[in-house]
Amino acid sequence: MEHDAWFFVGVFVFIFIIWIAIGGPTRPLSFAGPTLAEPGALGGGTYLSLPQAPFGIGGSDVSLPGSSNGLAPSNPYTGGGYSGSSGSAPSLIDGTSFGTPSPYYGIVTMSHSVSSPDSSDPENESIELTDNQSGGVPVDITGWSLQSGATGNTAIIPQGTAVPMSGIVNAAQDIVLTPGTQAILISGQSPIGASFEENKCIGYFSNFQTFSPPLPDDCPAPSDELAAHYGADYIRDSACIQYVNSLSRCQVVLTPPVGATTDCEDLLLQYFNYNGCVDAHKNDSDFLGNTWRIYLGRTTSMWRTQYEVVKLLDAQGRTVDAFSY
Repeated sequence: MEHDAWFFVGVFVFIFIIWIAIGGPTRPLSFAGPTLAEPGALGGGTYLSLPQAPFGIGGSDVSLPGSSNGLAPSNPYTGGGYSGSSGSAPSLIDGTSFGTPSPYYGIVTMSHSVSSPDSSDPENESIELTDNQSGGVPVDITGWSLQSGATGNTAIIPQGTAVPMSGIVNAAQDIVLTPGTQAILISGQSPIGASFEENKCIGYFSNFQTFSPPLPDDCPAPSDELAAHYGADYIRDSACIQYVNSLSRCQVVLTPPVGATTDCEDLLLQYFNYNGCVDAHKNDSDFLGNTWRIYLGRTTSMWRTQYEVVKLLDAQGRTVDAFSY
């Protein structure tokens, strides 16, 4: 037995000497763990993997401006030449490249139609934009642009005046759309010299200029202005009451009727015009509307009558929306 034990010890010593001689612990194989064969060697199958995030970890584009949960709201693209899936931008619009999608894709959209593209007057051409958010942050669209994919015509969205006043030079500011508001982009020049936001008095401008599309005529009712601003004794001035009741909403009074009392004349000249209406109602909760009128300042048509591709680009030239007709 003792002889057999020494034999086995000798064998192990011999093997150890051979292992040291061929590299021993420095061989790469010594650090390799157990391995599994590739799926093909195992007879097929697939590996399991963890779900991948749709954005790079640590990237700067995780959340989108104008969204409340960091993701763009789903908004299927339904313009001409494309029928896309929710939340995805098309690559082509009737053979024209859609371009790099903007972070505002699906947040601000166009109406996907041009009003009066067959008109030779650019003041009749218009496109509507809408901020589709139900919540989220306002979107500054000054510096964005409209572009014709067919002709290359480009127009930059300018600054505007939220509440313009007659007879003065109005200060300009960036145009900001808030959730649920819209903008009408008219190719031509503004009848009052500036882009503006609609308000409850804006219809008075229609007395002296023509607007396309027409301005709303929902100014305060003349009878309400009489009751609010004439004074406690207005009920005794039957002639003034009859004259005021004959007026339509947003009708400017330039000359009071012959025989009107001094109080009636003061009322008509002070309140029955745009500036007077603004002074009286600018603090009303419903004073401002939800629509901007934006004028691109062109003297010629922006869009072709047919075979056109309309693009809305953000300030970095990325495509916010597009359609064709």
